[in-house]
Amino acid sequence: MQSDPPTSADLFECRQCGECCRGYGGTYLASPDIENIARYLGITKQEFIQRYCTLSAGQYLLCQKRDGYCAFWDGLCTIHPVKPRMCMAWPFIENLLYEPSNWDVMAQACPGIRTGFDKKDVIRCVRRKLGELERYRNESISYNKTGGV
Repeated sequence: MQSDPPTSADLFECRQCGECCRGYGGTYLASPDIENIARYLGITKQEFIQRYCTLSAGQYLLCQKRDGYCAFWDGLCTIHPVKPRMCMAWPFIENLLYEPSNWDVMAQACPGIRTGFDKKDVIRCVRRKLGELERYRNESISYNKTGGV
């Protein structure tokens, strides 16, 4: 009897430890991220960029505090409902489609990542999660443009 393939919930369960919210590399922001976070904070996009972003290779990154954590980490994510796409995707990031062996490397820093899965299962779960996220983001952007939230 064949068992069901692993799901994203089998591969990862967030422990809200904040390990993904600190360290080198930073969180890149797309235009919708900037718009959503600024709106959530009740400030203009320009004010958000000036206060909370840094420029790297022509792209905006969220600033980090002196302790290495994201500017919005305070024991929990203070912008969780509108956190950037990159954060929503974690740990199902695009890079894993090309380098699925990085799953085990990422698990060394993230206690919510479970290892021992076939690389094909990791890729399948990443594709599924990124597809779900893209559909969600498209619906959110469409909703925001029509006068919602």
